[in-house]
Amino acid sequence: MKNDQRDYLHKPMRVGSFFAGIGGICLAFKNAGYEVIWSNEMDKSACKTYRKNFSHLLIEGDICSLKPTDKIFKKVDIITGGFPCQAFSIAGHRKGFEDKRGTLFFKMLPFIDEYKPKALFFENVRYLKTHNGGETYKKMKKVLEKRHYYICDRVLDTCEYSMLPQHRERFYMICFKSKKHAEKFEKYGWPEKIDPKNRLPFNDIINKTADEIHYFNNYPWYYKDAIKEIDDKSAFYQWRRVYCRKNKNGVCPTLTANMGGGGHNVPLIMDSRDLRRLTPQECLRLQGFDDKIFVFPDDISMSSRYKQVGNSVSVPVVQSIAKNMRNILENLEE
Repeated sequence: MKNDQRDYLHKPMRVGSFFAGIGGICLAFKNAGYEVIWSNEMDKSACKTYRKNFSHLLIEGDICSLKPTDKIFKKVDIITGGFPCQAFSIAGHRKGFEDKRGTLFFKMLPFIDEYKPKALFFENVRYLKTHNGGETYKKMKKVLEKRHYYICDRVLDTCEYSMLPQHRERFYMICFKSKKHAEKFEKYGWPEKIDPKNRLPFNDIINKTADEIHYFNNYPWYYKDAIKEIDDKSAFYQWRRVYCRKNKNGVCPTLTANMGGGGHNVPLIMDSRDLRRLTPQECLRLQGFDDKIFVFPDDISMSSRYKQVGNSVSVPVVQSIAKNMRNILENLEE
C-alpha cells in the first residue's frame, strides 16, 4: 500500500464544498467520516442557517469573485458542488448555459485545476443529463475528462435508495482521478434499492398538529377544493394547479424551494386538526436532517426556511455515496 494510502487510514479526507446551501452535502460527508475544511455559499439567509449548524469555515460570497490562490482556501481531497439547478429544471425556463446560473458549474474548474482533488461529487436535477438533447452534459463531461477524471453518473430517487418517504429524483455525478476507483465505484459504489416496507412511516415524519400559520383554512382558494379530496389522515397529498391529488404510493411529492409561497405542487396533509402544509421541521425530516439537532436561526423567515430545505439534498442518499467513495479511495490502490 502506498504511503499516501496509509495516511488516509489515520486522517480523514478533507472536503471543500461549493454552493453549500444550508449544508446538506457537507453534513452527509461529515457523517461519512470526512473532514469539511471549507465551504462557500452566497445566499445570506442560507449562510445564517449554515453557521448555526457548522463550526468550520464558511466563505460567504459569489464564487465568481473567488480565486483558488486566495489564502483563505486550503487544499482538499474532495470537491463537492450542488450547483444551481434552476437553469436545467423543468420547473424553470431551462435556458441552460444561456442562464448565468447554468454556467456556475464551470467556476469550480480553477479550484479543481489548482487542488487536483482525488474525487469530485456533484448533484443536480435529473433533467441535467438530457437537457438540450444531452449537449449540456456532454460539455460538462468533456471539461472534466480533459482534466483526467473518470465519471460515474446516475439518477437516483430518494424514496427508492433511502428510508425517506420522499419522491425526489436527482442526478449524481461522481468523478475519480483514478480509473480503478471509478470502475470500482461503478460496480459497487452506488446505493442499493431498499425494500419499500423499510421506509420511515408517515407518523415518524408528521406531527399530530402544527402552528396556526400552516393551516389552509386561511387560504380559501386551496381549502374549498382540496378538502373535498382528503379521505386519509396518513397520506401525502399534492395541490396540482387546479386540483388536489393523493400520492397513492405513500411518499411525499418532491419538496421544492417555493413551498413557502404556495402555488403549484404544494404538499398537503390532513392532521388530527385540519388541512395544512408541511412544517419546515417536517421538511427537514423528509430530507434526512435530524430536526432536534439541525435548527434554523430565529430571524430566518418562514418562506426562507422552506426555500432552504427545498434547495437542499437528501442527506442519507449523499451519505451512502460518500461512504462508498471513502471506502474505495482508502482501500484500493491507484
